[in-house]
Amino acid sequence: MTMDSSLLLGLVFAASLAGFCALSLAMDRHSEDVFGRGSTPGAWRRWLQLGGAALLCLSLGASLQAAGGSIGWVLWLGALTAAALSTVALLSYAPRRFHWIAFAATAVALSSLLLAS
Repeated sequence: MTMDSSLLLGLVFAASLAGFCALSLAMDRHSEDVFGRGSTPGAWRRWLQLGGAALLCLSLGASLQAAGGSIGWVLWLGALTAAALSTVALLSYAPRRFHWIAFAATAVALSSLLLAS
């Protein structure tokens, strides 16, 4: 495995985690859990949804680039599963730190994207 492949694999998980975090923050219930009662995404809802979808598409592209057409899909589904479970665990056990972890995952994904290309 080359350095480029390692960065792409990190990008797959980080982008999946950041995407699920953004999609969950677009929901009223999870936004209240993270930011407190009465906090809703408001005007940010559409941007969070678009950003989450874009990050999930980025993770798919990185997965296909890292592992090829047939194994890339399986890798992506595994990364989605791990990221979804991580998102649920973060919302359950560390809701006040959730937005910081989501920001860190986004930063890791974007820096991996820049270094891998």
